[in-house]
Amino acid sequence: MQTALGSSLIMGLVFSFSSVIGFLSDLIIPQLLRGFKSRKLILLGIGVSLVFSGVLLWTTSWPWILLFLVAMAVWGVYYELLGFGSSQFVSDAVPLRSRSGVWATIGVFRCLAYFIGPILGSWLAISKGNSVVPVVAAASVCVGYLIWLLTNKRETDFEKTVIPMEKFNIREELGYWKVLFEHVWPVLAISMMMGLIDATYWTTGAVLSDNLAKNGLFGILFLPLYMLPPVFLGVVLTKWGVYKGKKKMAEAFLLLSGVLLLCLGFGGNLFIMLLLSFLIGASLSVSAPMTDAVYSDILARMGKEKKHMVGLSSSMLNIAYIIGPIMAGFIAGMVGERMTFAVVGGVTVVVAIVLLIVTPKKLRLPQAEIAEWKD
Repeated sequence: MQTALGSSLIMGLVFSFSSVIGFLSDLIIPQLLRGFKSRKLILLGIGVSLVFSGVLLWTTSWPWILLFLVAMAVWGVYYELLGFGSSQFVSDAVPLRSRSGVWATIGVFRCLAYFIGPILGSWLAISKGNSVVPVVAAASVCVGYLIWLLTNKRETDFEKTVIPMEKFNIREELGYWKVLFEHVWPVLAISMMMGLIDATYWTTGAVLSDNLAKNGLFGILFLPLYMLPPVFLGVVLTKWGVYKGKKKMAEAFLLLSGVLLLCLGFGGNLFIMLLLSFLIGASLSVSAPMTDAVYSDILARMGKEKKHMVGLSSSMLNIAYIIGPIMAGFIAGMVGERMTFAVVGGVTVVVAIVLLIVTPKKLRLPQAEIAEWKD
């Protein structure tokens, strides 16, 4: 994309377009697909993923900016459908005591994909050409779909009936979000901060990794070490089975990640930086499934209106991935890539301390008001 568009800035703006569409999807999906169950949402996600691969294949012959924008828009919709489907599945099908472990297990496979995908994609692009990459991606999705069919033989309501799409009103959805935000803002703040840290890693962190690699081959491990901890910590968390104190644990590990980010910005040789990057990834890989488990607990109490909460929580990450790269780039331009992590770490520490002080033991929902949304 960068070669075709001739600018890393334009490439970055095109990438951020997927989060803009994702944010809009968070507003629309909860109302438009209100009656859809997790199985149908995931099936729609599979279909949209195939469309995404098709558009990318098209760009290999016609690398136009409009096609890239279409591809990013399709990806934004796919990612939200997958998120909605996964969240609804965990809240519906997984017992309270097992939710943090299930989210940790999902994280293990997601991070394995983050390792395998870039390696496989790079090898295919170099050895077979760019056009082969989206074809293999689509084939992988089809294989996954076949496995899903073979392991889900039970007939479901979705297979028997067609659920009509509903009308949607963006102003009405924002009203729902306002009501929910007033009661669950602490966990939303955790999501926002984790999203900002992750966005900083995948933008400014990528530049820093490249600079470190110039001074030593091991510098290229800066990003992989950040992504490595969830692969094995997910297994630990699954066996741990945490079901109480999840919010405080998420905030405590968020605070730890902020302290480590400060350390990363203020000194140490290459190997200390790599160790800190690993420990930051480890801290967030504990905080993330705890946060997801809190969301699942909330969704379990919302009945048929849970998609509004999924949309609100997903919007926090989309906002983080819209403003994160811009913020990180601005700070890096003023103080450099390394000190950018210190600034983000300082903000994280302040936010985490405030959350630890003010977060209530239980997040109360306005159940009477939520019940009226059905009407």
